[in-house]
Amino acid sequence: MRAGVDIGGTFTDLVLSDGGQLKIHKLLSSPQNPERSMLAGLETITAGGLTALQQVAHGSTVATNAILERKGARAALLTTAGFRDLLFIGRQDRPMLYDIHPSIPPPLIPRERCYEVRERLDHRGKALTELDLVALDEVLDQVAADKVDAIAVCFLFSYVNPAHERRVKGRILERGLVEHEWQVVLSSEALPEFREYERASTIALEAYVRPVMSRYIGKLEAALPAETSLRIMKSDGGVMRASRVRQQAIHTALSGPAAGVMGAFHLSTTAGFDKIITLDMGGTSTDVALIDGQPAPRAESAIDGLPTRARMLDIETIGAGGGSLARVDAGGALRVGPESAGANPGPVVYGLGGEQATLSDANAMLGRLDAHHFLGGAMALDLAAGERALAELARQVGFSIMEAAQGVVDIANVNIDRAIRRVSIARGYDPRDFTLVAFGGAGPLHACEAAARLDIPRVLVPESPGVLCALGLLIADVAVDFSRSVMREATAECLRELRETEAELLALADDELRQEGIAEEDMRYATMLDMRYEGQAYELSVPFNERAADSFHEAHERAYGHAIRWRAVEAVNMRVTGIGAIEKPLFEQAESTAHEAASIGEKPAPSGGAIMLYERARLRPGAGFNGEALVFQMDSTTYVPAGWLARVDGYANLLLERE
Repeated sequence: MRAGVDIGGTFTDLVLSDGGQLKIHKLLSSPQNPERSMLAGLETITAGGLTALQQVAHGSTVATNAILERKGARAALLTTAGFRDLLFIGRQDRPMLYDIHPSIPPPLIPRERCYEVRERLDHRGKALTELDLVALDEVLDQVAADKVDAIAVCFLFSYVNPAHERRVKGRILERGLVEHEWQVVLSSEALPEFREYERASTIALEAYVRPVMSRYIGKLEAALPAETSLRIMKSDGGVMRASRVRQQAIHTALSGPAAGVMGAFHLSTTAGFDKIITLDMGGTSTDVALIDGQPAPRAESAIDGLPTRARMLDIETIGAGGGSLARVDAGGALRVGPESAGANPGPVVYGLGGEQATLSDANAMLGRLDAHHFLGGAMALDLAAGERALAELARQVGFSIMEAAQGVVDIANVNIDRAIRRVSIARGYDPRDFTLVAFGGAGPLHACEAAARLDIPRVLVPESPGVLCALGLLIADVAVDFSRSVMREATAECLRELRETEAELLALADDELRQEGIAEEDMRYATMLDMRYEGQAYELSVPFNERAADSFHEAHERAYGHAIRWRAVEAVNMRVTGIGAIEKPLFEQAESTAHEAASIGEKPAPSGGAIMLYERARLRPGAGFNGEALVFQMDSTTYVPAGWLARVDGYANLLLERE
């Protein structure tokens, strides 16, 4: 047995593969002790047979929440003398062009815990100033007095020559200044790439979340049977063993959303759609991503405004979920999110103590959430309480209750529309060429209206949309990444010499995959070069081969509309990715027989007429029906507006298209 577990802000989702047969389960999360809901769900889905679990793949928001809530470890930064303010000066980017008083998030390590160490290397790694061990000990005395949990070390040009950083780590361990060896984060190990600010920001993030993630992983490993291996989803869509998280914690910052993207990609390509936009809407947030053929991790991202060079899938996250709070701002405008009621107290209709109206309450008032079919009928909704909360909101804006509910839903849809535009139109893609894949507990409720706003022709709702992130964890391959800065003109001679660098990185990737337990026949590798025109500030990644420079010209023309073929091209970084393929559940296509779906009833629609009701489990391949309709299942509810046609394909996906 293998299980995938995704812990969200409101619900914990589980998928169990038992001999290829899939079982799903969903329960409320425990925000204060997230491992509690995971273990309770595993007990339920395995019927108490935890000892039979061979593997658990887990998507975690622990690192993300530690950063967003500023509840990470107490960390210190050691850097080259003269660079103490590295994290504070940054790149001096303006996040809002016309905002003369921009709000810049403060670094995770305050200035009083940033220390200068007397040492200096040149750009070729030659020592200009040898490491001063006496001065180092004086600095470490101050670090010891600070009683830190982790220490980040980022020296200038250490990506070329790591000797000084390694000697500092050795001295820190000799003096026992941190509890474990892995709580010393060296930039030459975590990110051996140029750009000192991004490198320092990345390892500051790593030092900040590593002790937190380690404690969390320790709790899970202690609770799981000794025979069960634990893997954690990375932000780039792969998984890694739990022990490696103690050295690469920042790679789990977008763990849960990445799992959903990989699950959506697998199911959509199986069904014949390889150009997709994913809409993952849960209880707290909505995650949107675009895939044109293959998921493409980006080398540089930001978490809450803090840059990181940890590779992540290109996912746009907004504060719009079923639990998003509706309110009236100081100007009298109706707002939805980003604050959320979460799992506790949750939306008012959950009957768990919530008092402020949420998006789920609005959907319930509009009849899109049914009081008797929520969570497979296991959780009754208190519609009267939801109506009272929306009545108060309606009074503030001068609307009727139904107008207020529709307004809340419309605002949420506009927020989703903007997120989709940012990953598609803003990056040169036409959303009309894509299929919208809707999942998460609330995604299928809003997908059709979001698609209509952008003329997206088709919506695909997987068979179990509410637990797709957990399914993505089951099917994700093991992924390991290694990189090294090159910083040379990409001549033919340079590309030949880089074969030695590639061989070294491939050896590291091969060793890591073997430690993950991957058989040799299941290993595959890809080598990429980050390249740029001489003098440019940013790079594009292309496959590493003798045509790398030509490939860069072509990639530059696709991205920016022109290529400067006469200009020298620089190889900036080399990256090697090792993939360990794992066994995946089989999704077999069933024969489709066109027939009308049998309704289980109907209910009055707020706008007049009737909403037809269907159970997802009774919809066989080939079944079709017209909106306005609701499709109920344990993990989600799908809303099919009037003017939309629904049919079930051979893989049990629900395909929705406008008439």
